[in-house]
Amino acid sequence: MDVVTSIKELRQRINLAPRPIGLVPTMGALHEGHLSLMRRARVDSATVVATIFVNPTQFTPTEDLTRYPRDLKADLKLLQGNGVDVVFCPSADEVYPPGFVTTVEVRGPALPLEGEARPDHFPGVATVMTKLLLVSAPDVAYLGQKDAQQAAVIKRLVVDLDISVHVEVCPTVREPDGLAMSSRNAYLSFEQRAAAPVILGALSAAQARYKSGELSRQTLERTCREMLEAEPLIGAIDYVAVVDSCSFTKAADSLGAQLVTLVVAVRIGSTRLIDNVELKPE
Repeated sequence: MDVVTSIKELRQRINLAPRPIGLVPTMGALHEGHLSLMRRARVDSATVVATIFVNPTQFTPTEDLTRYPRDLKADLKLLQGNGVDVVFCPSADEVYPPGFVTTVEVRGPALPLEGEARPDHFPGVATVMTKLLLVSAPDVAYLGQKDAQQAAVIKRLVVDLDISVHVEVCPTVREPDGLAMSSRNAYLSFEQRAAAPVILGALSAAQARYKSGELSRQTLERTCREMLEAEPLIGAIDYVAVVDSCSFTKAADSLGAQLVTLVVAVRIGSTRLIDNVELKPE
């Protein structure tokens, strides 16, 4: 496994790499969700590239960038055993050198929900993903369904900018009790961690009603919200929404054949957690 820290080194390595190339972009603090993407890329690809970069431009002013968990040594050890050929772990100055002034802004699916709650987030994501896709030149980029809106934004980005890459969105990986795996789960206290599976419980309750024939968007959202509100350790609910899975616009009041996703964002203590389930017509 080659570990490179500069764009020049990465491009030299990519130029010699057999194709297809699979890319798994991460911010480190790796867990089984990330590793499942690596293994999927290994099955599909002749060369697997992982990136580890805590991207400062996607943190809003109210978020503590320095608090984000980092353990590069442990991350590299995990990657060594999961079929990764090249790891790109640049510094912030390598990605954003002096004089860097360009920002990529996606509208459409980037505007609602996370876009409203974290206004600087998606421009930061879109900018760094454009750079990572251009310098690594992958055939496929692997993303997780947990960050469904982010995946929709990146899909829109590659279509609009004619970047020659397929974006493959893989299922959310969960803990045994159903909590979606996330680097931010490490912030939870013991009591908060015990309460957190209510998020999937609320999503699943609404999903079960949908499968039983309930097509009212408002009813499904209310089912989910009421279950979340019943958990005392959830301090705030940023949103509960049924949205179009591609555009992230609010779904119709009465759901039909449209592929939609039920998304939530909640705060447990100081930790903000997101999750979602797709609502697919049978």
